[in-house]
Amino acid sequence: MCEETGADVVEVAKGMGLDDRIGPKFLQAGLGFGGSCFPKDVQALKQLAGNTGYHFQLLNSVIEVNELQKRRVVGKLHKHLGSLVGRKIGLLGLAFKPNTDDMREATSLVLSARLQAAGAHVTAYDPIAEEEARKLITGVEFGDGPIEVARDADAVVLVTEWDEFKGLDWSAIAGAMKGDLLIDGRNALDPEAVRAAGLTYEGVGRR
Repeated sequence: MCEETGADVVEVAKGMGLDDRIGPKFLQAGLGFGGSCFPKDVQALKQLAGNTGYHFQLLNSVIEVNELQKRRVVGKLHKHLGSLVGRKIGLLGLAFKPNTDDMREATSLVLSARLQAAGAHVTAYDPIAEEEARKLITGVEFGDGPIEVARDADAVVLVTEWDEFKGLDWSAIAGAMKGDLLIDGRNALDPEAVRAAGLTYEGVGRR
């Protein structure tokens, strides 16, 4: 909604978080939640409701919207690049969250599959989760680091907000890329620093 109205989701979330009934935690917009707990627990609660004959419309919507968030980045890529056939897309991060190698319900699983289905060549790097990712992802080329993933890429997508990525030399990334599109799927980067390096910055719900 922020993207459609020209608002900034970071500012909106900050305002919402000032309400003591809500608080500032867990308001970060992104490409959807994953892991072993949230998806499983939400599905279990939906099943429990269904077993009692109750149509839990809110939970159904949570599940639907979370899946749609994982796919929105593909729409952003189409918006900037047009057809993805033959395009090289680099993914920074594969785990469902930083500081873990957990790939359960990770956004990267859906994203990498949809990008390949659209005809893109996908490269990826994760500082810890590569071994687990190789068991679950096919057709993706794994790089040794961010620069290798960015080399000759038409676009790079931040999927997992590892601290390593927050401090990248964006000028070096820009120099390695063929294109100039950087999609910050976790709103974890400084947009001005990215733009100053000559890249086109696209976040989630950002102006």
